[in-house]
Amino acid sequence: MPYNDRSSLPDNVTNVLPAHAQDIYLAAFNSAWDEYQDKKERRGDESREEVAHKVAWAAVKSKYEKGDDDKWHPKK
Repeated sequence: MPYNDRSSLPDNVTNVLPAHAQDIYLAAFNSAWDEYQDKKERRGDESREEVAHKVAWAAVKSKYEKGDDDKWHPKK
């Protein structure tokens, strides 16, 4: 279930990430959704959706970090 736009992202993404980080999440999720379509491409018994969410969060964390204020900020 790829996402069409930021408004279709899960609440746990839209409620915590700034707009640019949401764009990163959306692009990474959709790319992983396509890439891990075949179960043979995934490790263990994780679903396609679980893997795509993990990839998306990893992509966000490569560019953003959670600050002491509990908000996500671009890495310097």
